[in-house]
Amino acid sequence: MQGLAVVPLFAGYDPDAAQGRIFSYDVTGGRYEETAFHSVGSGSVFARGALKKLYRPDLGEADAVLAVVQALYDAADDDSATGGPDLARRIFPVVSVITAAGHRRLADDEVAAVADRVVAGRMRRPDGPVAELD
Repeated sequence: MQGLAVVPLFAGYDPDAAQGRIFSYDVTGGRYEETAFHSVGSGSVFARGALKKLYRPDLGEADAVLAVVQALYDAADDDSATGGPDLARRIFPVVSVITAAGHRRLADDEVAAVADRVVAGRMRRPDGPVAELD
């Protein structure tokens, strides 16, 4: 390997548009606005598959957090460069909620409860939850 490049991701809430926005950057500094509910990264193709079936624009906070932990689980399952919840060591991802009211980082115990729920569900259904059909 010649070096390591870290490519940032920025997510926020745009009060003028009354919606969330996601931006990714490339290693040369280019900024790109992402669409809908996903971005880029080594495990993003796997996370996007989970989000694609679970995302709805009207998700409440609890369901949105559950969906992103499901997506991270899928990404970590299929991508060696993506880490998921580590139940043995009680190490969990950092999860934040960004709304018109501002930013809130979920406490570790909140994320742990969601991760425990996701992993317990995967013991029953290894491929994850089924999307609702309208």
